[in-house]
Formats: sequence, C-alpha cells, structure tokens
Amino acid sequence: MDVVFRTEQGTFNFRVAGVYIENNHILIHKDVNDTSWSLPGGRVKISEVSIESLKREFQEELNWDIQVSQLHWIVENFFTYHSANFHEIGFYYRVKAVGEKFHKEPFFGKEGNRLLYQWVSIDEIQNIELMPTFLSSALKHIPEHTVHFVTEKYD
Repeated sequence: MDVVFRTEQGTFNFRVAGVYIENNHILIHKDVNDTSWSLPGGRVKISEVSIESLKREFQEELNWDIQVSQLHWIVENFFTYHSANFHEIGFYYRVKAVGEKFHKEPFFGKEGNRLLYQWVSIDEIQNIELMPTFLSSALKHIPEHTVHFVTEKYD
C-alpha cells in the first residue's frame, strides 16, 4: 500500500525521485495528458525504505536497475493538481543505471504510452514546466549535502 491518504483538506503523499544526469542532461517524465514534467520516481509503500522504493519504481517504469547515491533534497511540496491540494514529502536522490541510457528522442517506458520520458539539457531546463518549480534552478547547482526545501503553499 502506498503512503498516500486523502482528507477534506487535501492529499498527503510520500514520493521519491531520481536525479539522473548523463551527458549534462537530466531525465524527466510526464503523464502524456499533462503539461508539466517531473523527475522520475513514485510513491513509497508502507514499510518500504525510500531507496528501495526508488529502485522499484525505476524497475517497474523503465526496466532499469539503478544505483542510488546521495540524497540531494528533502522537499515539503505544497501544490494543487486537478483542483486538489497536495502536501507531499519528497526525497530526491542521485541515481545512475548500468550502461549509458541517454538518447535524444523522447521515449516511453515499459508501462506503455502513459508516461513520456525525455532527456533535457540542464542548461535549458528553465524552458520546461518542471515540478516542483524550485528544481529548474536547483538542478544547475546541485548541493554537496542534503538540503531541506519547502515550496510555497499551493503555488
């Protein structure tokens, strides 16, 4: 069972995401019906360690075995999605897969055509609608130590 619950005030979500950089490009993904992009990952399951959640999500979505290293950001993310308020706790880890995965064209993962993946130049990431929004600038200056970040409520 995923660590997510809904109340009258909004939805709480515990998410992990991978900061995957190759050839000065970052891997992002989006639902084909959305306009905004995010870093690949997903929800943590109850009793699951966050690093294991991230490995599982990359395996389920891309069929990639990844190595997870530094935790860059712990994010308290407040946002509205489809008219619902969300309070999300996100762990953003550096990841890497065995072998080079970079290629220029957008692609779908192993789950079919629901999630679209794309490698985007970090130098041009500000031109992408990337959520949470702090990532557009933060990815250009990745911290050496874990940083706690809080987004503005429902921006």
